[in-house]
Amino acid sequence: MLQTDLSLNYLYRPAKQQEGEKPRLLLLLHGYGSNEADLFSFAPELPEEFFIASVRAPRQIQYGGYGWYDINFMDAQKFNNVDQANESMKTIRAFIQEVIEKHDLNADEVWLCGFSQGSILSYALTLHDQQNIHRVICMSGYPAPDIMGDKVQSNFNDLEFFVSHGTEDGVIPVDWARNGEKLLKHLNIPHVYKEYRSGHGVVPQNFYDILAWIKEKM
Repeated sequence: MLQTDLSLNYLYRPAKQQEGEKPRLLLLLHGYGSNEADLFSFAPELPEEFFIASVRAPRQIQYGGYGWYDINFMDAQKFNNVDQANESMKTIRAFIQEVIEKHDLNADEVWLCGFSQGSILSYALTLHDQQNIHRVICMSGYPAPDIMGDKVQSNFNDLEFFVSHGTEDGVIPVDWARNGEKLLKHLNIPHVYKEYRSGHGVVPQNFYDILAWIKEKM
């Protein structure tokens, strides 16, 4: 059932109760034109130790679905609405704090998993100001230069990324994703980078690799 009591509407799957331990939050951020139900379809397969929250982006777009910020497909110079992206990142930060308090979660270790536009914000949110984010999964996205700006941190604490992309992606070229790997290398952030012969989506092998990585890093 959709929850509407916090800064963002969300679906959630509670964690299995563990003696003496607060569950970790795994936050799912969908792509442009989608909604909270999309990535929440992963939830039954994800480790039961996590509290899974899949949020709905705040902006309803013209042809259905939701987005984190507007995209101007007609003007390459204003491809992303950076002000809206920054506002969405503030809202995501607020939601993280709210959901941790409401559900009594581990405040010290948050995991992010984003697809496409959600992946773009996962890069920026974490690399601008890591705070309590420690594991990040970026699917079919990239660090957008206009959103990243020059605000990247120089030091990170126990941070790791899993990055994946389709070589046939016609929405976000794979070369843009490769720039993400270059950035992570430059920042000395441990990461796994994988490519799949696929378009703009998550093929089964991609999902299996993500699951394996999650279980390894828990």
